[in-house]
Amino acid sequence: MSTTSDRAEIIELIGNYATISDRREFTTLPARTFTDEVTVDFSSVAGMPEMTVPLSAYVESLSGAFSAFKATHHAITGHVVEIDGDTASVRAHVRAEHWYPDEAGVPRWLVVGFYDNEAVRTPAGWRLSRVKLTAVHQENAPRPAGLLAGE
Repeated sequence: MSTTSDRAEIIELIGNYATISDRREFTTLPARTFTDEVTVDFSSVAGMPEMTVPLSAYVESLSGAFSAFKATHHAITGHVVEIDGDTASVRAHVRAEHWYPDEAGVPRWLVVGFYDNEAVRTPAGWRLSRVKLTAVHQENAPRPAGLLAGE
């Protein structure tokens, strides 16, 4: 593959990542986006340490966490992709809005920051192997324990 097509495929992974939660597509899209085991680091928003988990556990956690919101929208832009053989790093800006149910008393949780992700080339194409969110600003954040536990 050419560098241009590799970059396009890697950037599409980031779009898929946003679509998984925003469209609640927890069935087929995760396997087309992530490796079978994925490292996640949401310590800047969830206060939990970086961890490596099976994809099925990560998807279950995402599904539970995002069920707490009536809608979400992740705008991920400004991709900077660096490819080194069969590995790549991707830095991108993110503005993620998560609308609470009306009875929650606050309109939405806003997160602004950066993703620093890693991808690997697999026989099925590029897949994200590591996702790290660094929040630089938040408004109306949920309780940290409930973010990835689906509370």
